[in-house]
Amino acid sequence: MTPIEAQIQIAELTEKINRYNHLYYQESKSEISDFEFDQLIETLLDLENQFPGLAMPDSPTLRVGGSITKSFESVAHQYPMLSLSNTYSEGELSEFDERVRKAIGSQFDYVCELKYDGVAISLIYENGLLVRGITRGDGVRGDDVTANVRTIKSIPLRVKGENLPARFEVRGEIFMPFKEFERINKEREDIGEPLLANPRNACSGTLKMQDSGVVAKRNLDCYCYYLLGENLPFSTHSDALQALKKWGFPVSAAWKTCNNAKEVLQFIAHWEAGRFQLPVATDGVVVKINNLSQQEDLGLTAKSPRWAIAYKYKAEAAITQLLSVSYQVGRTGAVTPVANMEPVQLAGTKVKRASIHNADEIARLDLRIGDFVFVEKGGEIIPKITSVDLSKRKPELEPLVFISSCPECGFALMRIEGEAAHYCPNVYGCPPQIKGRIEHFIQRKAMNIDSLGPETIDQLYQKELVRTPADLYKLNFEQVSKLERFAEKSARNVIEGIEKSKQVPFKQVLFGMGIRYVGATVAEKLAVHFGSLDNIAKATYEQLLEAPEIGEKIAQSIIQFFEEPRNAAFIEDLKQAGVKLAEEGGLEIESDKLNGLSFVISGVFSQFSREELQDKIKVNGGKLVSGVTGKTNFLLAGENMGPSKLEKAEKLGVKIIDEITFLKMLED
Repeated sequence: MTPIEAQIQIAELTEKINRYNHLYYQESKSEISDFEFDQLIETLLDLENQFPGLAMPDSPTLRVGGSITKSFESVAHQYPMLSLSNTYSEGELSEFDERVRKAIGSQFDYVCELKYDGVAISLIYENGLLVRGITRGDGVRGDDVTANVRTIKSIPLRVKGENLPARFEVRGEIFMPFKEFERINKEREDIGEPLLANPRNACSGTLKMQDSGVVAKRNLDCYCYYLLGENLPFSTHSDALQALKKWGFPVSAAWKTCNNAKEVLQFIAHWEAGRFQLPVATDGVVVKINNLSQQEDLGLTAKSPRWAIAYKYKAEAAITQLLSVSYQVGRTGAVTPVANMEPVQLAGTKVKRASIHNADEIARLDLRIGDFVFVEKGGEIIPKITSVDLSKRKPELEPLVFISSCPECGFALMRIEGEAAHYCPNVYGCPPQIKGRIEHFIQRKAMNIDSLGPETIDQLYQKELVRTPADLYKLNFEQVSKLERFAEKSARNVIEGIEKSKQVPFKQVLFGMGIRYVGATVAEKLAVHFGSLDNIAKATYEQLLEAPEIGEKIAQSIIQFFEEPRNAAFIEDLKQAGVKLAEEGGLEIESDKLNGLSFVISGVFSQFSREELQDKIKVNGGKLVSGVTGKTNFLLAGENMGPSKLEKAEKLGVKIIDEITFLKMLED
C-alpha cells in the first residue's frame, strides 16, 4: 500500500469509527456488532503502525490509550475553576435567592443540575479538535491529563456543528459508574489487591495514572455542564447546554429550568430519593442563574461565583443493631469480616449486611456484638458501619476480637507486613481457596467456560473430582452426568465447554492460572513481553521488572508461584491437557545482548515490518516503550517517522539509530 492509499483509508476509517462511537455513546444506537467494530479498530491500528505520520489528530485509536506519562504538566486555566459555595439547608438557599434579587432584580430564572461526585475537568477545543484536558488543581493551575481524557469514549475528540466557536472550553465532571467500580473491585479482590474505597477516589486515581492504556480499560465517563469562550452565540446557560448536546457532548438529562426558588426546592426534593436509581454517584444539586449576562453582572468572589450555589444532600444514614459478625475467605486467602445486622431501610433498599473490611476497622470502631451502629452507603454502593451509638451500649458487651484461625479449615491466620488483611496460609487445603481458584479459572476473561458455575464446582469438589483447575480437563461425561440436576444435554455442554477452552489465547490462560496480583491487564503484558509460559518461568527477577507494568511486588509473586512444586505439577497438567501456554507463533529468547536497553520504534523499514522489529528486540532482551523520554536508550528510526518523536529524541539526547545499526548491535 502506498502512503497516499494509506492516508485515504486512514481518513475513511477514522471518520467511520468516530461516527459509530458518537451513535453508541450519545444516541444509544448500534449499527454494527462489537466484533465488527473491533475489527475496524484493529485495521486502523495496523495502518497507523505502518504509517505513523498519517494518523489523524482525532483518531479513535487514541481511545485505546497506551501512551506513558511520567509526570503531568501543570497548566494555567484561562478561566479560573472556582469551587461552588455549599449549603445543606433550604434556609440558606432562600438567602441566596434574596441576595440575587437584591443584585439583579426579580426578572431571572434558574437552571438546576444534579451534582455528580467525580473529578472536575476542563476540555479545550480549537477548530473543533480536543487539544487539552486539564484537572481543576488549585483552580488557577491544573494538570494536563489529555492522553487519559482521550480514552473516555463519551468525550468527543472532534466536534462539528453550527455556531461552533474557533476556540472554546467545556467544563464537566469525569466519574466512574457504579457498575464499573464494582467490576474493578471484584477483579482486585480476585487477584489479592486492596479494594478501591469509593467511585470518586477511584476516578481521581485513574485519571492520574501514567499508562493511558490502563485508564482506557477502566471505562470512565463524563457529563459536561458548562461552556466558556469569547463571543459565544448564546444568551442563556440552558441554550448552551442544548448546544453542547447537539454538538455531541455528554450532557446529563437530569437538568431543568426553574422559574423561582419554589421550583428549585421541588427539583431538589424530587432527586433526593430519585438519585439512588442512577448509575453514578451524586451528592447534591447545582443551582445556577440561567441568563449569562446576569451571571456576569453578579460576578465572582475570590473563591466562588456569586451566580451559583450547590445544595448538598446529607449523607443518608440509619441506625440498627449489630447481631453478629461472620468471616468470608476469598480465593487468595484474605479473610473479610461481614457485619450481620437487624434489617434497616437505607437509600431506597433494605440493608442487613455490611463489610467491616479488616481487623483495624473493627478496632477503630471498637465494635461489640449487640451495639447499635450507624450505617451509611459508601458512594451509595456498599453499606458500611461509620460509628457506634455509645449512648445505647450496654455495659456487659465485650469488645469484638478478630478471629485467629481460618473459619473454613482451622489454620492459624497470618498477616503480611504492610497489609491490612489477615490471610489463611493453607493455600492448597482450604476449601474456599481451592474452589475460588477454579471459579477464577473458568471466568469469561480467563478460560470462559460458561457452562460451569459455583454450584457445579462445589459438587465437583465435594465428590473429590477436582482439586486444581487442571483437573477439569480430566473430567468425563459419565462423571458430570451423575451430578445433581444434570441431564445429558447439560453434561455434554460442560464437557464441550471445557474442550473449547483449550483454544483460549495464552494471555487468558495466564490470567486464569491465578498468580497473585496478576490481573487480566498484567497477564496480557507478560504474555506479549515474554511470549510463553516457559519464558516467564525462566525469567529472573530483574528480567521480570523490565516487562511493562511489572513492579517489585508482582515480580516477587510470579517467582514464588513458579518455585512452588505443586504449581509445577499444575502447569504440567495444563500442558498435558493441551491449553495454549504460548502466544501464537510464540517467541523463543535468542540472546541477552539488548538486556536493559529500551527502544522506541517509529517509521517504515525496508528489511523488517514493525512487528518483526518488536519481536527482535524482545527475543534479545530489549524493552519496547511507546514514547520517547529521558530514560529511552534508542529511537529506532525508519522512513516517514513521526516528526514529534524525532524532535523529542534530539532534544533529550536519545541516540537515534537505523535498522542497519540495530542489526550490527545484535551481531556485535
